[in-house]
Amino acid sequence: MNDAASRAIAITGMGAISAFGEGAETLWAALREGRSGIRPLRHERAADLRVRVAAQVPESFDPAAHFPERQLSMLDRTSQFALVAANEAIAQSGLDFAANGLGLRTAVVVGTGVGGETTQDEQSRRLYAENASRLHPLSIVRLMTNAPTSQISMAHGLRGPAFAVASACASSNHAIAQAALMIRAGLVDVAVAGGTEACLSFGAMRAWEAMRVLADDTCRPFSANRRGLVLGEGAGVFVLESMAHARARGAQVLGVLAGVGMSADAGDIVAPDPAGSASAMTQALADAGLSPGDIDYINAHGTGTPANDPTETTAIHHVFGTHAPKLAVSSTKSMHGHALGASGALELVAVLGAIRDGVVPPTANLDAPDPACDLDYVANTPRELRVRAALSNSFAFGGLNAVLAVRAP
Repeated sequence: MNDAASRAIAITGMGAISAFGEGAETLWAALREGRSGIRPLRHERAADLRVRVAAQVPESFDPAAHFPERQLSMLDRTSQFALVAANEAIAQSGLDFAANGLGLRTAVVVGTGVGGETTQDEQSRRLYAENASRLHPLSIVRLMTNAPTSQISMAHGLRGPAFAVASACASSNHAIAQAALMIRAGLVDVAVAGGTEACLSFGAMRAWEAMRVLADDTCRPFSANRRGLVLGEGAGVFVLESMAHARARGAQVLGVLAGVGMSADAGDIVAPDPAGSASAMTQALADAGLSPGDIDYINAHGTGTPANDPTETTAIHHVFGTHAPKLAVSSTKSMHGHALGASGALELVAVLGAIRDGVVPPTANLDAPDPACDLDYVANTPRELRVRAALSNSFAFGGLNAVLAVRAP
């Protein structure tokens, strides 16, 4: 067995909740059809915002249908999403964590960019606008960044390493990478990893408006008339196992996490550097034992902002050279929105779907080609394509980059 093969990680379960509703297959069905989940924002103060669109989890999501009242009182929306996705992923994996002490050999790593933002916003309003003398007694355990991780570990009796990862828009990919590295190191046999975000509070929307990076109509990655990103929310969670562990129990392998790459721009806090992005992609390829020509598809970070899209295009050209024009590249944020710390997890669902079904999801709304963005972005229409291996890119504010290399089982 070559070294790259020995480091490969089996993905045996996935779960999600997104602007399309509950379920990883629900998310993938929408993406492979090129449907958009961007809609008018539902919020009691939407009229006070300039930007009134988002990729929001539908009203049909009823937390009370998933959690008893006592537990629900402890769960911010970001933890609700994480648990729904984790429960789906674990059920699909078929693992019994009570058997043979597996819970002691299972890690939980969940990424989130802002944590319990809904709780923070609600309690701040009570304190400062309503002059409340007392806040909700469970505010801290609801809003803390590690709450989703802790809730998953408690719900399933997972007693291995458990922690949160916060690296803005790269949080999911960093979390999944850390989980994979622990499995490789032999610290654990299994990991539950992914990302979650519920960032559509009034305060967060105001803050994003102030940065002037939000589009007020829709998201158009790589298009000359792009106007910015559209915020989204949701969660994606995966069950990862050492290949030996998965094979020993005869598990269905959804995809192989073959390599990870991580880097820091060490430059500007908001302006991306193509050298940093390129470094993470190059590392992911090397870690996976793949050459540029082995990659058929890249799920791009593709936010739809003026700075990100040409920078990512430049980085892809740098890494892939003459193979770059042959790549299928798409940004699914054009459909599920930019869910910040959860984005990479939602995008991994898209990558696994593309590999399984041989369909690349499109970049929606790409109606005006930009000369600075000159790759094949699978504009507007899904494409049938055999995907042997793919990269999933996440590049965050702060210059923090994390790339996953995934191949067919």
